[in-house]
Amino acid sequence: MDNWDEIRTAYQVARLGTVSGAADVLGVHHATVIRHIDALEHRLGVKLFQRHARGYTATESGQDLLMVAQATEDQFAQLLSRVRGQGEGILGELVVTSLVSLSPLITPVLVAFQRSHPGVSVRYLTGDRLFRLEYGEAHVAIRAGSVPDQPDNVVQPLQRQHMALVAHDSYVAAHGVPKDEAELVNHLFVGHDDDNARAPFNRWLLKMVPRERLRYRTLDNRSLRDAIIGGAGIGFMPLWEVHGRSDLVQVLPMRDEWAAPLWLVTHVDLHRTAKVQAILAMIKDAARAWTC
Repeated sequence: MDNWDEIRTAYQVARLGTVSGAADVLGVHHATVIRHIDALEHRLGVKLFQRHARGYTATESGQDLLMVAQATEDQFAQLLSRVRGQGEGILGELVVTSLVSLSPLITPVLVAFQRSHPGVSVRYLTGDRLFRLEYGEAHVAIRAGSVPDQPDNVVQPLQRQHMALVAHDSYVAAHGVPKDEAELVNHLFVGHDDDNARAPFNRWLLKMVPRERLRYRTLDNRSLRDAIIGGAGIGFMPLWEVHGRSDLVQVLPMRDEWAAPLWLVTHVDLHRTAKVQAILAMIKDAARAWTC
């Protein structure tokens, strides 16, 4: 392909968002990066990027190019590994995404994976944003809630994340605990600031507790955890985080309706590559020991 260098350049710009970042990765001058982008856009007759003060953002056409380039980059990495006689071909970049609250479970797996495969560079992207596998934004996504239904994705069940309704000792000392559901309305709660949050335990809490009793609200589960441990109110924490903590009291028996399933999601184009299969196997193996 005559313009593969230009495509690789565009891929790195789309991935990193800046000309300087792409130039560093590719080992070329930033002027070369700009020349490649301009030439490729002229050749294709479309704008691949929106230029702005902070860098470059891929257009829809640029995202399509990113998806193709990511798959091709991975395939070249596999080929290079086989040519060099390195067996499995587990090289290059591995991008995994999940909610930040799962980091204590996922990070040890990624560290162990990198230790076993030193040719791999790991990027672990956390947050509520849905990273698009079809555009090459990640190799593996760990998602919670309803079954992901994006086209061309391979979805596998991983675990059920059970939730416990808990209060910290400091809250209990000040306010006591409810004897049953009827007394929930007399207590203070930590909850999600988005009334449309889809997690089953969030929906249950909004149904059972008046809005005015949610005295501390935030947007992510990690901040919810910190507020509960700080004594701001009663709230939900993953069961695996509650285990082993003597300073937390479960205020109601745990219910299955609070649990959220976890899913492993990959794109069909990359699902069977050695790198993706290897990390999937390690995540599944580790999940068997999680106290979810």
